[in-house]
Amino acid sequence: MKARRNICLVLAYDGTCYHGWQNQKELPTIQAVCEEKIARLSGEKAVLYGAGRTDAGVHALGQVANFYTGTKIPCAGLKQGLNSLLPPDIRVVSARDKEENFHAQYSAQGKSYIFRLAYGAVHLPTERLYSVFVPGDLDVLAMKACLMSLAGVHDFASFAASGSADYAHTGKGFTREIFSASLDVEPARQSCLRIEISGDGFLRHMVRNIVGTLVEVGRGRWSINDFFTIMAARDRTKAGPTAPAQGLFLYKVLYKDFL
Repeated sequence: MKARRNICLVLAYDGTCYHGWQNQKELPTIQAVCEEKIARLSGEKAVLYGAGRTDAGVHALGQVANFYTGTKIPCAGLKQGLNSLLPPDIRVVSARDKEENFHAQYSAQGKSYIFRLAYGAVHLPTERLYSVFVPGDLDVLAMKACLMSLAGVHDFASFAASGSADYAHTGKGFTREIFSASLDVEPARQSCLRIEISGDGFLRHMVRNIVGTLVEVGRGRWSINDFFTIMAARDRTKAGPTAPAQGLFLYKVLYKDFL
């Protein structure tokens, strides 16, 4: 019997043509494509465990995943071999051996997401798949002030996906800790904003719902105090719309030990 290795991959992908990370019957997903290429390269069927289940259209710069295998192919060979087989919109950034008890999801201490928001008169064609466009001007300072209020431990029920369960099995309910939240203007494109949020965990659609609410503040439809009131309400119906998926990137996954 072959010795079992636990291989950890860091993946980057363009989620435009996929129905999210998780396997779905008869629909293209990141997990399904990667598992098929791993099987072809190693000669073994493997389950690829991802750190997070990104939704359809969401991108990743630092998705982490792991799988168990008996192959003796060195990590450099796995990286090179998988990249030769994978479509150009999925890439293995790194591959390394990890201890057997490492799990991409359950060993994670948190995640960081980036959301790219373009505004102004024209949405550049090269940006349309990788940012969400808001016509006109935005009050960037007001949006920054709202983001500052997210840091710390809060109940984020107002920003959970509609119809979400209360996550009682996790013992946390809708409560999450946000480590940092920032908004910066991208130097190369002054009318494109980069929103980055890091935390110990995220509810489904949480980042997209926060951004959708921030846009309403940026447009002047709601005030900064309105944002605070919405957050305290613990009611999804009070918050803004869910921002489209193409602006969202899973930036990195946080672990106790650097991968």
